[in-house]
Amino acid sequence: MKSLSTNGFAWFITISMLCLLANSQLTTNFYSNSCPNLFSIVRKQVLNAVKTETRMAASLLRLHFHDCFVNGCDASVLLDGSDGEKTALPNNNSARGFEVVDAIKTAVESSCSGIVSCADILAIAARDSVLLSGGPSWKVLLGRRDGLVANQTGANSMLPGPFEPVDNITLKFQAVGLNLTDVVSLSGAHTIGRASCATFGNRLFNFSGTNAPDSTLLDANMVSGLQNLCPVNGDSSRVTDLDWNSTDLFDNHYFQNLINGRGILESDQFLYSSDQAVSTTRSIVELYSNNTKLFFNDFANSMIKMGNIQPLTGSAGEIRKNCRVVNS
Repeated sequence: MKSLSTNGFAWFITISMLCLLANSQLTTNFYSNSCPNLFSIVRKQVLNAVKTETRMAASLLRLHFHDCFVNGCDASVLLDGSDGEKTALPNNNSARGFEVVDAIKTAVESSCSGIVSCADILAIAARDSVLLSGGPSWKVLLGRRDGLVANQTGANSMLPGPFEPVDNITLKFQAVGLNLTDVVSLSGAHTIGRASCATFGNRLFNFSGTNAPDSTLLDANMVSGLQNLCPVNGDSSRVTDLDWNSTDLFDNHYFQNLINGRGILESDQFLYSSDQAVSTTRSIVELYSNNTKLFFNDFANSMIKMGNIQPLTGSAGEIRKNCRVVNS
């Protein structure tokens, strides 16, 4: 792989995306007249969903992330279809919360029909999910419109994966106008949520099926429990909490876990333990592990930046009546 400093294509994409961000027409008061109760409507629905299933907060946050990295923040991840983003490898049988988004959209439509985009609903729901989990709040920029097509190929290639090294992930963030601080702060979203055996089972056993944990990166005290959860040839869809210290609470324990070798996903642990991390992400992980306020501030700023990735505005796209299909 070329180094980041010499990868001209990556920098070209970064500059192009930053220009798009600079020209964004999103505002915090976009619906103040057309749908004044929007925030309270969304908050109520997210609260109901999280009360029913605490994990849903992480799922809604992840939907917004997976939407914005593919085609920009245009709700393309919500579109049904065998060739949609839902069935791309990073999302298939793992992306969730679509029914909650449907419920939010129905509630919003009953109050202000044909006004609010599904893309904006995702952005607000992500903020509320973090806040209701004990994390920071921020003023969500609004005015996005919904895309007309999904991009399964893009979802397969552009979304960061659980096995990727720091350089690969950084390049994917740069391609959408995000920097190294954004990489680490947004990874901190893994302080809530869960991961399936399929995303970390490779760290627990060797190919012969005998115990051979990756002791250099994964805390040995965690290995036996994870091996019991994810035995060889077992159910790869079984899940465990990404943060064993404070399940479903949005805090900075994720970064403390990385320092202690307790990052369950390989890509997470790479942010601290890999050779690449020494000159890139390790110092940021250490800062956040000791300073919750700094992490919360940077996370909120990164979420605002991510929410500004290539939004459709003005007359582009449409306001979908049903988040799962384009308007007929």
